[in-house]
Amino acid sequence: MSALLSLQNVWVEYGDKVVLEQMDLDVEAGSFVSIIGPSGAGKSSLLRIILGQEAPTRGTILLDGAPLAPECGPDRGVVFQRYSVFPHLSVLRNTVFGLECEKAPLLARLFGPARRAAEAEAAAMLDAVGLGDSLHIHPAQMSGGMQQRLAIAQALIKRPRILLLDEPFGALDPGIRADMHVLIRRLWQEYSLTVIMVTHDIQEAFSLGTRVLALDKWRHDPHAPHRFGATAVYDLPLRRNGAGKSAGETEKMEERIGA
Repeated sequence: MSALLSLQNVWVEYGDKVVLEQMDLDVEAGSFVSIIGPSGAGKSSLLRIILGQEAPTRGTILLDGAPLAPECGPDRGVVFQRYSVFPHLSVLRNTVFGLECEKAPLLARLFGPARRAAEAEAAAMLDAVGLGDSLHIHPAQMSGGMQQRLAIAQALIKRPRILLLDEPFGALDPGIRADMHVLIRRLWQEYSLTVIMVTHDIQEAFSLGTRVLALDKWRHDPHAPHRFGATAVYDLPLRRNGAGKSAGETEKMEERIGA
């Protein structure tokens, strides 16, 4: 079976600084790929080129076998650690806005039956993320967990095939974070998503992922450290029994990546 997303010998360079080098990665549809690694290992840069915010300096990225255009398309959604919500809009308006931009790109406004249909679709998505009773409040009235649920609704409203998560739960307290794990796992399954998540939390990586990718520099020159980038030093598929895995399996894999 061919990969949904394929990176072939991808390099990312900024001036004379190499961030990623010789990156080869095939992502199957329906997988949940957790990406870990030290700060500066190119994790967010990898997400940006998959999202289409940037083009790789060298190499090829294919989506369904076709070259990926260097632009953010509706087939990819993203959720960042900082809540990407509009403070002056209600929860419902925040979510409808993505549909308005897609269906009315010149005015970013829908009217009549089209608007009512968009609002109904947005309300259903908000209900799916647990905000069905909060349609008409504004972000300032919401907790951090609620704002991140709204950001997830914004990302999913256009039904992307790939959901990119960049440290999405890092600013949340442990209890809310655990609730968000349950939510994102359910949405991944219900919406048949392919998820690529960057996290610094190794337990989170193993708990949620079907595969853990560790990025780091595999070679180093002390005289020119900036000329060598990170790549995938470990690529660990996880065997799952139901929704989880054994503690022994997790510990063994954590030892392999030096956690």
